[in-house]
Amino acid sequence: MKKLRSIIHFSIITILLTLATTSIRTLLFAEHLHPEKYYQNIWCAEKQGKTEQVLSDKTRCDCLTDNYAIEVDFAPKWAESIGQALHYSIMTGKSPGILLIIEKEKDWKYYHRVRKIIESYKLPVTVWTISLPASSD
Repeated sequence: MKKLRSIIHFSIITILLTLATTSIRTLLFAEHLHPEKYYQNIWCAEKQGKTEQVLSDKTRCDCLTDNYAIEVDFAPKWAESIGQALHYSIMTGKSPGILLIIEKEKDWKYYHRVRKIIESYKLPVTVWTISLPASSD
């Protein structure tokens, strides 16, 4: 009976540690409401585009439409999105585009940054945004 109690205690402790670790990890890394692919699929489908198109250099364009090669990214990754959109444009011959995911009000500052760079350097990049409607809770 003592051995069974030890096994049960060990099992309970293991389960509690696993739950605690998982919860901490979730709190630390759950910074987005949805994964990038969620927004990518919604927006790209609305534009009759194709997602995750593998290009000749083995990179993947997030959304390819008749006219645009689009990089989809969360707003804080605005700087990276410029380079990726330009690269996809070179690889496809289509115009470069960026879809910035705006999940929080403070994300708009990143939209303004990307617009300022594009305007300052007269880059031929089109920028769109996607965000979820405010919760009615």
